[in-house]
Amino acid sequence: MTEITKLPGSIERFVLHWGDMGAYWGVNRSVAQIHALLMTADAPMTAEDIANALEMARSNVSNSLKELQNWNLIRRVPIKGDRRDHFEAETDVWEVASRIAAGRKAKEIDPAVETLRACVAEAETDPKVSPVALKRLKDMLEFTETIDRWYGQITTVARPKLMALLKLGARIAALIPGGK
Repeated sequence: MTEITKLPGSIERFVLHWGDMGAYWGVNRSVAQIHALLMTADAPMTAEDIANALEMARSNVSNSLKELQNWNLIRRVPIKGDRRDHFEAETDVWEVASRIAAGRKAKEIDPAVETLRACVAEAETDPKVSPVALKRLKDMLEFTETIDRWYGQITTVARPKLMALLKLGARIAALIPGGK
């Protein structure tokens, strides 16, 4: 981890850790660090402020801000008397998680479902595809479609009920008949 010297220790640790986590999720480290900085900022920041705080190239900051805007995780806000662009992050953790989940679904789950459907359809008519391979493709499609349906349903649950559901954890399984 690169040391950031202009931030309080706890904020620096969070920014660096969020950057590392982003890298694990396939998000550019700089993008994740800027997101973390803006999430913890007391006021909107300019690209120059961000570049100085994180000791990043201004061009890197500019590109990262565009990506964060595309994910709808930050927004540009006007500041009276200042012509520069200022940015602030969505700070509602539920909203951030919802937007990230929606983006990941669009980029990962939706294409997977589409591809698996096409593969199953093609495999069903191809005599060179073994029954074992076809079954595995169908199983993967069924699983992926189930996750897709679950996501669609869970996004309609009110936040307080969703929080209660999450807090129940594995105990929710006791309400479902069958199995142990």
